[in-house]
Amino acid sequence: MNRRKFIKAMGLTAAVCLVRPPINAVAASKRKPNFVIIYADDLGYGDLTCFGHPTLKTPNLDRMAAEGAKLTQFYSAASVCTPSRAALMTGRLPIRSGMCSDKRAVLFPNSGGGIPKTEMTIAEMLTSQGYSSGCFGKWHLGHLPQYLPTNNGFDTYFGIPYSNDMDRVKDAPRNANTKPEVEYFNVPLMRDEEIIERPADQHTITRRYTQEAVKFISKNKDKPFFIYLAHNMPHIPLFSNKEFEGSSLRGLYGDVVEEVDWSVGQILDTLRKQGLAENTLVLFSSDNGPWLVFKQHGGSAGPLRDGKGSTWEGGMREPTIAWWPGTIQAGSLMTYMTSTLDVFPTLAELAGAEIPNDRVYDGYSMVSLLTGKGPGRRNTMVYYRGTQLRALRKGPWKIHLYTKTEYVGQKIQKHDPPLLFNVEIDPGEQYEVGAQYPKVIADLLEEVKKHQATVKPVPSQLEIPLSGDS
Repeated sequence: MNRRKFIKAMGLTAAVCLVRPPINAVAASKRKPNFVIIYADDLGYGDLTCFGHPTLKTPNLDRMAAEGAKLTQFYSAASVCTPSRAALMTGRLPIRSGMCSDKRAVLFPNSGGGIPKTEMTIAEMLTSQGYSSGCFGKWHLGHLPQYLPTNNGFDTYFGIPYSNDMDRVKDAPRNANTKPEVEYFNVPLMRDEEIIERPADQHTITRRYTQEAVKFISKNKDKPFFIYLAHNMPHIPLFSNKEFEGSSLRGLYGDVVEEVDWSVGQILDTLRKQGLAENTLVLFSSDNGPWLVFKQHGGSAGPLRDGKGSTWEGGMREPTIAWWPGTIQAGSLMTYMTSTLDVFPTLAELAGAEIPNDRVYDGYSMVSLLTGKGPGRRNTMVYYRGTQLRALRKGPWKIHLYTKTEYVGQKIQKHDPPLLFNVEIDPGEQYEVGAQYPKVIADLLEEVKKHQATVKPVPSQLEIPLSGDS
């Protein structure tokens, strides 16, 4: 029996070791709300029209923001793929689950590890409440059978199990700023636990993920469902459908983002047509900031500093939109600090689910914030790269203990005293003000000590080789 079936079989009998959070009035109604998470890959804070891009056209995401809320201080829990996705799925910092490493940034095709069976995913949590769940797109939490979505709470999976630039063929050109070919990357397309296409035709991958998600909505419209639609784009190599080739003023990167925007429109239109819009929370975000080293094939962090891999704001603050007609006030601008870590407890509260009390969770429910009944609950954010705590934010203040611009050969810099920025006044982190506020630095260093006292690092899953590899 795989983990998904086991969770269903257990139902609520595991309550002896679980604790129930407060149930929102919406979740207490006869029909539990549906949940859709749409996750882009390497999308920058400044890559959407509604977040300030001057030439990219994202009409569906713009409409989603106009009908819902923009979360302008929403953070991923990591600045690279695998740990950020682990945090989203579990509500826990990757250092607590072993889904980070100082030697390897992410999981690779020659990795033997993945999300530990001791972790509870969003899908497993919702399965216990009678939800159907589908995962479509990039997983990147382990490609071996025991780590795949169907053994971690999802009823079905259709996607590429890791980044779309992996399994590069030996003689493929390495300049990602040239137009790529599908055959350069021998990535597998999977349905559940079976490879059905290799190499995956990445020109059609965004469209096919979308079609699978639309079918899932139609099939499960009469019961609560959870969809995790995790696009491989706009991570390089960039591929778009023929319909979008050459359509954007932003070039190939713009073509790809505008197809992702089309995908969002298809999902929202399907929810409207099926009469499910007012009973569905849709959250759009990105796993980390833009991969700036690839220049015009990378994205934009807008006003924020740096990008993917770094713990500057551009590496972890993401363009995020929440949509739930009739529940989230249209046109809302939510400036409270929030995070992917907060998604797990938010969905748990809305679904009336039970979550384990035998481990540390790092998220706070956003239900009161999203429904307009109260402020955001998060007051601090920690910024890790691997297992190293590099920065911490409390209120408007952020200290950097270490800084590094990744992928350009720069050495890590230690700061003693730490650098200090007010990231509400100065979101671009251009004006260091530590000399003026020594008491603020002292207070944030105390927060660092408090946090580190809660952390017990576990062996890294990212450093486990495939059997027979060294």
